[in-house]
Amino acid sequence: MSNTSEEYCRPSLLRHFAAMFYDTFLLLAILLLAGLIAVTLNGGQAIGQGNPFFLLYLLAVSFLFYGWFWTHGGQTLGMRSWKIKLISYDNGEVSWQRAFIRFLVAIISWLPAGLGFWWQYLGKSNKSWPDLISNTKLHYSKNSKPKPLSRLS
Repeated sequence: MSNTSEEYCRPSLLRHFAAMFYDTFLLLAILLLAGLIAVTLNGGQAIGQGNPFFLLYLLAVSFLFYGWFWTHGGQTLGMRSWKIKLISYDNGEVSWQRAFIRFLVAIISWLPAGLGFWWQYLGKSNKSWPDLISNTKLHYSKNSKPKPLSRLS
């Protein structure tokens, strides 16, 4: 598959939100399972409110969710459904380092009312803060064909 400008373009706002919506539900399910594991390891007792270790644990689980998908094909399941792919600016695979930077900057970019996300539609560069800082970009390809999720399919 070649990365020509005719095949790929930035995903539309609706497509981007649809992929985020899909991935949010998947991530919530994983975080519920991670919370169940934490409570089980805590002897069945609830985790204390405001526990910083639990918050870091949930952030780590969230990063592993996104990082694994981004470094193994560049697509979460939501991105796959909406034909969006994350690639680096040099059209190579996304490294764990770039995935980590993108994840951290994405969290920060949502804090000021999503300004880091809206930057791609408001700024001159057409790139969000995570795109700019992690040297990655989202591409939509209407001609992409779904690849099997595993070698067994």
